Amino acid sequence: MKGNKRVLALALSAVLTLTGLAGCGQSDKSAGSTAGASGGGAKSRAQDTIIYAQGADPRGLDPALVDDGESGKVIVNIYEGLLKYSKDSTQIEPSLAEKWDISDDGLTYTFYLRKGVKFQDGTDFNAEAVKINIDRQLPPKVTEDMVYAGFVFGSVKNVEVVDDLTVKINLTAPSTPFLNNLAMCMGAPMISPKALEENGNNVNEHPVGTGPYTFVSWTKGQNIVLKRNDNYWGEKAVTTNVIFKFIPDNSARVVALNNGEADIIDGIDATVVQQIEGSGNKIYKAQGMNINYLAYNTTRAPFNDVKVRTAISQAINVPELVQSLYQGYAEPATSVLPTFIPGYDASIAQVAFDQAAAKAALAGAGVSKLHIITYTNPRPYNTANGQALAEAIQGYLKNVGVTATIDAFDWTTYKEKIKAGDYDICFYGWIGDNGDPDNFMNLMADKDPRMNVARYDNAAYKELIAKGLTVPNGDERNKIYTDLEKLAAKEAVWLPISHATTLVGYRSNVKDFNYHTTGVIFLSEASKD
Repeated sequence: MKGNKRVLALALSAVLTLTGLAGCGQSDKSAGSTAGASGGGAKSRAQDTIIYAQGADPRGLDPALVDDGESGKVIVNIYEGLLKYSKDSTQIEPSLAEKWDISDDGLTYTFYLRKGVKFQDGTDFNAEAVKINIDRQLPPKVTEDMVYAGFVFGSVKNVEVVDDLTVKINLTAPSTPFLNNLAMCMGAPMISPKALEENGNNVNEHPVGTGPYTFVSWTKGQNIVLKRNDNYWGEKAVTTNVIFKFIPDNSARVVALNNGEADIIDGIDATVVQQIEGSGNKIYKAQGMNINYLAYNTTRAPFNDVKVRTAISQAINVPELVQSLYQGYAEPATSVLPTFIPGYDASIAQVAFDQAAAKAALAGAGVSKLHIITYTNPRPYNTANGQALAEAIQGYLKNVGVTATIDAFDWTTYKEKIKAGDYDICFYGWIGDNGDPDNFMNLMADKDPRMNVARYDNAAYKELIAKGLTVPNGDERNKIYTDLEKLAAKEAVWLPISHATTLVGYRSNVKDFNYHTTGVIFLSEASKD
């Protein structure tokens, strides 16, 4: 197997060389290994390869051990879960489970699994594999780095293997979003039990799923190479090879696209739309299921005081900020929830801009210095990047007599800084995983500081979150999430900034990729004319 991977990696390096991508502002370690490849053969490989350029490496490729979009985009092409979302929404469809039953009390879900499915290492997919994947994310096996375990399986009591193709999942309490959770790209995808055993329960660099593409190689800071899974149980991928290329700089990704060195790019902002379209390439635009926000560290002074949180929020002119940074490709957030998510209410109001009131309140509280941390790369919810956003906020704070120092980090380091908690203000965002309001509002109730970056701890809030999980979909449940929004706004836990329009640039000869509303890209149907 290792020998085959090396042969494919060497062949694909020729594709990188001939498209010029290896020279896009950085070196590719394997680029020279097949410099003598024939022009005709290499051209054929290039035509049968989709190159997707994004702003950063994944944090990893084990769905239970990561929580970032960069990882998710690769993961969904390698793995599958019991369920999946429809192509154009978060409506649930069968995947590795063909059908399911729910008990009358809502506590037992029985899944009937697809026959004849194998993991990419030849291991059988069966009920025991499902149990192993879920059990590793339940006490006592769950580890603190399994960030999504609580989101996906927090209501699970245990898992029973009924027979080879039937599995029961028993819950501790009814959970309205449970089926939606099982289609998420984090936590829910099924990993080969053999791969987990061979890699110490961590397949971040050795991913093995059941999906349409298999993993070949990962050169950190440069690319991840995938190849078509010719043993896939479903419809085989159209394009043989997929390369995820990592180009941190926005402008360099645009150059790569316009020069034909990349086929699809993300992380673009309003300033480059005309440049992309003017070169004959195209822009994919869609309403984003996301939120971009500023969070206060509510566990320490001065932001353990709601009055100080409110005063800082008053200092920032959100509509002006959003127009300046995103130039019409994001809308100011008046709510945590996007407008199309159940529970959204147009009457919800965040702290309003009032510079004079902010200046007086902050002077009275003795707040003159603050420590901000942020990230340097673009994010789907913040295409201007975290540093640009932090510097804009820094300017607003200067106008009310507050000096803010900014420490900016690459995304992987930033996640560790968030976990450590040494900040007054941080910037974060969220792309909805499943279309359920709990997926957004639960962020201020989660015990994990990498999710609940404001470290907010409010008993009344948590009580509403717990209630929302058990109430069936409908007006009563929607009101719970509206009430949660109102409480978060009153407490000024976050300053919601914007909901971004999804922007993806692509070559005019590329067709049929699916950039899903959950912020991941499915490439098995993509091809180049």
